[in-house]
Amino acid sequence: MDGPEEREVYFEFTAMAGSVKVSAIDALTGIEVSVVGPAGAARADLQRLALQKLKAKLRHQGSEVRDQ
Repeated sequence: MDGPEEREVYFEFTAMAGSVKVSAIDALTGIEVSVVGPAGAARADLQRLALQKLKAKLRHQGSEVRDQ
């Protein structure tokens, strides 16, 4: 296979007293990472940050996820 596999990623947003916790979960492996940002931050920015963190973790473990 030339490039990384295409994978589905689930996102969960949880409001926490002035902050938002965003979890990104790889559907294939169940690997999950989380980031926390200010409640006023753009949802897309927090999601992108969580996806970048998930990609880094998957690369570290020898697996990758494509941009969505």
